[in-house]
Amino acid sequence: MARLSGLQREVLSLYRKCLRETRKKPIETRENFRGYARAEFRKHASVSKKDFSAVEYLLRKGQRQLEMYSSPGIRNIR
Repeated sequence: MARLSGLQREVLSLYRKCLRETRKKPIETRENFRGYARAEFRKHASVSKKDFSAVEYLLRKGQRQLEMYSSPGIRNIR
């Protein structure tokens, strides 16, 4: 496998953090959170890895969303 760039590693790291956070949610709603995370990453999979500004923007947006959804008060996502 080719070496990953710094941005690619950050994207994978964010994805893993999202999936780890789903384990902290109630069992009944974990699949909703996991599905949402997967859908968001798939939705933006077509962004070119050379479009640094778009990738950095999506990383910041994803980190804010992760911070918001990891709050213990949020029990489900639709």
